[in-house]
Amino acid sequence: MVPPHADSPASAGSASDADTTSRYRSAFRPGLFDGRVVVVTGGGSGLGRCTAHELVSLGAQVVLVGRKTDKLVAVQDELSRIYPDQAHTLRHHAVDIRDEAGVRATVAAILADVGRIDGLFNCAGGQFAAPLDKISANGWEAVVRTNLLGTFLMARECFTQWMSAHGGAIVNMLADIWGGMPGMGHSGAARAGVWNFTETAACEWAYAGVRVNAVAPGWIASHGMDSYDPSYQAVLRALKKKVPLQRFGNEAELAAAVTFLLSDAASFINGTVIRVDGGVPNARHSWELAPAERTSSFDGFPLYRPPAGLQE
Repeated sequence: MVPPHADSPASAGSASDADTTSRYRSAFRPGLFDGRVVVVTGGGSGLGRCTAHELVSLGAQVVLVGRKTDKLVAVQDELSRIYPDQAHTLRHHAVDIRDEAGVRATVAAILADVGRIDGLFNCAGGQFAAPLDKISANGWEAVVRTNLLGTFLMARECFTQWMSAHGGAIVNMLADIWGGMPGMGHSGAARAGVWNFTETAACEWAYAGVRVNAVAPGWIASHGMDSYDPSYQAVLRALKKKVPLQRFGNEAELAAAVTFLLSDAASFINGTVIRVDGGVPNARHSWELAPAERTSSFDGFPLYRPPAGLQE
């Protein structure tokens, strides 16, 4: 399940003074993305913000895209403070990714400004918790247009305006949709559409040297979880007992998968989904999960704070 992307970096929790200038501790080699431009939608918060930090730490010129300028500026300023040598390369563009003309103009503006787009992480999205019979037509359409249409429009424009002639890599956002998504059927339907779009684009665009893959996060402890009401937060707190690894994931563990798929190390990976979910789809009602004896996690993001709503 992907938490909604609330765009405020501050809502992830206040970092200590020591952390505010700490560089990202990536598992990948320094300079991996030197000379490359990567567009990150949903870059004003959560998973997009974290991934932007990792990419910049590896030398990428990152362009943050989202709906609200102030939140994009806050993340750009944050990156500029930690990576002053790269501050002049950072950009942001505010756009509603559901707006076809706006997306087309935004991609054109990015290219006019920085001259290329080597990678796209389609992270922007959002949803709300509700059973199917309580979702209105407007609610359904809003989620599907954001998660599916917006993903398509950004990918199509990056492809047609640049990647079709130069190659590139696209990573789309899915969720733990295997077996349905009760309680968030609108998002499940949209993410399933993104899955099929990913596989289709991987075939149609491969001739141009464009790889299209996706990541499917499970229960990642991103600050978007704090936007749910208290009753649903109580449901979320119990979910880690249903994960074979018996914990929540963190933002850096998702960002690492995205970074890998955008990198040359994934040059023969196309049309694939990487699940980042601790094995949740493999848990079965016929098998009682044993209490975790040991577990380890990767957290390379010094500014990360788990959502307050997950505290017992």
